Amino acid sequence: MTTHSDKKFQHNAASRLESGKSIQGGVIQGGSASTPNSDLEIFSKEVLDALISDNLPPTPNYFSLYFDRILEEKSESIRRQIGSILELEDGDEDEKNIDLEKSLKNGFSSVKNILQLSATLYKNMTLMEKILEKRQEEIKNVPSLNAANHILTSLMGDVSKLGSILNKQVSHMKELYGETAAIVKQVENETIFDSLYGVYNKRYLLNKLTKESQLIEEFHHKSSLIMVQLSNATVTLISSEKAKGLMIRTVARLLLKTSRRSDIVAHYGEGIFAMVLKHTDIENAKRAADRLYDLVSSSNFFLGDQEIQLQIAIGICELNPSHSIEEILVGTMDAMYSSNDEKKVHYVVYND
Repeated sequence: MTTHSDKKFQHNAASRLESGKSIQGGVIQGGSASTPNSDLEIFSKEVLDALISDNLPPTPNYFSLYFDRILEEKSESIRRQIGSILELEDGDEDEKNIDLEKSLKNGFSSVKNILQLSATLYKNMTLMEKILEKRQEEIKNVPSLNAANHILTSLMGDVSKLGSILNKQVSHMKELYGETAAIVKQVENETIFDSLYGVYNKRYLLNKLTKESQLIEEFHHKSSLIMVQLSNATVTLISSEKAKGLMIRTVARLLLKTSRRSDIVAHYGEGIFAMVLKHTDIENAKRAADRLYDLVSSSNFFLGDQEIQLQIAIGICELNPSHSIEEILVGTMDAMYSSNDEKKVHYVVYND
């Protein structure tokens, strides 16, 4: 069924191809010199023109919808070419999520089996108690020593059989516990969120830094990295680990507050946070660091009668594909540590 909006989309799509530059049959068609040159840029402009032509706001949701719909009209070679570029951003998140769901289901199944086995063990232990009570009553009424020996021999046989069953069930439980522990460990290794601070974790950060470095190498844009921790001056005023934890969580919350939708805020470890600023050069990263510093500095903590002004140390670095992610992180943290030593500066920029 073709709706009114679909007809409008098809009509405007046809009219758009009559003017400007577009991609048809795997060939980039005419256009002015001021029009973008790469396939993805040309195609993206066509999508934007489609939204404007249809009187729709160029929001991420609408752009994504039209991007997919217009891409379906293109040749297989163009779809494959653009798809290969998109793979740098998309990765295999869906497949990872599926594997994670499978692991969780297997984990729940193992836990269920452990519970069932525990219930069976409990029943067997209850049975053992009843057998002992029964034999104890029999011994009270035995007329001779031979009869008592017979009851004891019978009891030993019952205990031996039940003990054998219990040993097998305990061994099975150990196997199930081992499987469950392995699944839980696997799930922990696949997580991307730090629940303590409400931001992404180190694993996610490293993955995104690697992808952003690849994108920079491909498209030659500028992106920056900011790393933050509580300043030494603030930490020395805190004797309580609980209070220190609250302050670190406050820093995480303020990082999220100042970040844009495209930024990535993550906990690197030991109270150090990172913020990836996509498509942001050093000058704009400096301005972002100033805003963050001012926001944090305006937040005060009260510990009893003591008022503590929060202060942070900030390091900034431009993402350079010619350097490894480890080198970038180490350099940015070195700049952050230097900022800790310089009381009059808000941040230090790492220059490679």
